[in-house]
Amino acid sequence: MRWPTLLDTAANDSFDVLTTVAVADADWTRRAEGLDWSCRTTLDHLVEGLLCYTAQLGTGAADSWTALLGGLRPDAAIRDCLAGVRAAAALLSAAVRHADPADRGWHPWGVADAAGFAAMGMVELTVHTGDLARALGADWRPDPGVCAAAVDRLFPEAPAGDPVAALWWCTGRGELPGHPRRRGWQWRGGVPDRSRSGN
Repeated sequence: MRWPTLLDTAANDSFDVLTTVAVADADWTRRAEGLDWSCRTTLDHLVEGLLCYTAQLGTGAADSWTALLGGLRPDAAIRDCLAGVRAAAALLSAAVRHADPADRGWHPWGVADAAGFAAMGMVELTVHTGDLARALGADWRPDPGVCAAAVDRLFPEAPAGDPVAALWWCTGRGELPGHPRRRGWQWRGGVPDRSRSGN
């Protein structure tokens, strides 16, 4: 049951650092680092993604997105928006915790199990918190255990080494020695075939 715990850690870390920024009265209308969205719009994207993953896993959607579309109130204060992100993450965590090992849900980057959707949620939370923290002037480093688990599950091509740097590289947010910044990327959400590796 480590995946819900890792997802909760990612959500709590995101909430803590972004709450600190919110208290400092940062400008959430500015663009998130490396994105075309504002920081506020990035929070909407996070909620939408987490809720979509919850719906996909919970309904066993076989070949498309469900029609569920969730977001934050346009007039909500930033602190309330951050609580909304945390709530969406908690819903995904609960879905992962209660999923059967055979449960699957569609994603365009691979039909995934509960671990896959947890890892996707962890990546969304971690990389977009990084985008927001950099844009808003916060010094933040994500939990290495969260990064290592997400990279191992979704990015089998990742070079060995520091898992935080690896996640930044995998998602086009950093360079590694001998590995220039990626211009295009996607994860592999499908359930890994562990039989090929002898595991």
